Amino acid sequence: MDFGFDGVGSRMTVAQRNVRSSRGACSATGDRSGPGFGLGRRLALSLCLTIAAATLGGCGSDSMWDKWFTKEEVSVDEPADKLYNEGLYLLNVKKDAKAANKKFEEVDRQHPYSTWASKSLLMSAYASYEASDYDAAIGSATRFVTLHPGSPDAAYAQYLIAASHYDQIPDVSRDQGRTEKALSALEEVVRKYPDSEYAAAAKRKIEASRDQLAGKEMAVGRYYMERRDFTAAINRFKLVVTQYQTTRHVEEALARLTEAYMSIGVVSEAQTAAAVLGHNFPDSPWYKDAYNLVKSGGLEPAENKASYISKAFKKLGLG
Repeated sequence: MDFGFDGVGSRMTVAQRNVRSSRGACSATGDRSGPGFGLGRRLALSLCLTIAAATLGGCGSDSMWDKWFTKEEVSVDEPADKLYNEGLYLLNVKKDAKAANKKFEEVDRQHPYSTWASKSLLMSAYASYEASDYDAAIGSATRFVTLHPGSPDAAYAQYLIAASHYDQIPDVSRDQGRTEKALSALEEVVRKYPDSEYAAAAKRKIEASRDQLAGKEMAVGRYYMERRDFTAAINRFKLVVTQYQTTRHVEEALARLTEAYMSIGVVSEAQTAAAVLGHNFPDSPWYKDAYNLVKSGGLEPAENKASYISKAFKKLGLG
C-alpha cells in the first residue's frame, strides 16, 4: 500500500506563522510563495486591527487574547492533496494520530468525489487504529470496503476491521463476544483475500482467537467441576474437543472429560477420552493423570470409534 508523502504537510502555512508572530509585531509579511499567503495576510491584518481596538478601548487587557484564540477556527476549503499530505505529516512525523485523522476526515468532507477521498478514508481508519479509537477505525474501514470492494486496498481495510476487534479481546474471565467478532472478521480476510499479504497474519490471529475461546470454555468447565456439576462441565469440555482441537487446551479438556465421565459412571467415554489423549499426546502430564484415573477403576484406556471424541479427532486426521 503506497500513500506517498511529498513533504507538503511539513510547511507551516503563512496564516499560522502570521497568527503566531502578530502578538509581537503586527506584520502581514511572510513567505509570499506559500499557498496560504493571501489568507494569512488578511487574517493577520484583521488581528492587528482587533488588537488596536482593544488597546484603545481596554488598555491592552489580555482578556482580548483569550477571546480571540479560544474562538473556534473556521474551516476553509483547501486542496485535497495538501490536506492529505498534512495528515501524513502529522501521523508519520509528529506521531499525532488524532490530529492526522482530522485532516483525512476533512479531505472526505471537502472533496468527497476525488481520488484523495478514498485514500483518506483508509488512512482515517489507520489513524483511528493507531489512536486506539477502535470503533472509529472499524467504521471507516467498513465504509471503505463497502464503497471500494474491488480496490487493491480492500484486503487491508478488512484486516484493519479484524485487528481492531482483536486488540480489544478481553481476558477469559469476561464475555468473549469481542473475540467472536474478531474471529469472524479474521476468517473473512482469509476467505476473501487468501493470496493477500494479510492472510498469513490473519491466520495467526485466528489461532490465538480460537485459543482464547477455548480458554473461556475451560474456565467455565472447571467452575462446574468444582461444584460437582459434571454434566454441565462435560458440555464445556466437549466444545473444546469438538471445536478447538488444535488449541493448547485440548489436552486438559480430554483429561477433564476422563475425570467427569468416570465420576458419573460413563466409563466407555472416559476410556475413549484417555485413549485419544494418549494417542495424540503420549508425553503429556495430562495423559498420565487420565491413565491413572482409568486404571484406578480397574480399566484400561480404550477408544470407542463411535464416540464423538474419536470422530472429532479423526475429522482432523488425528487419532
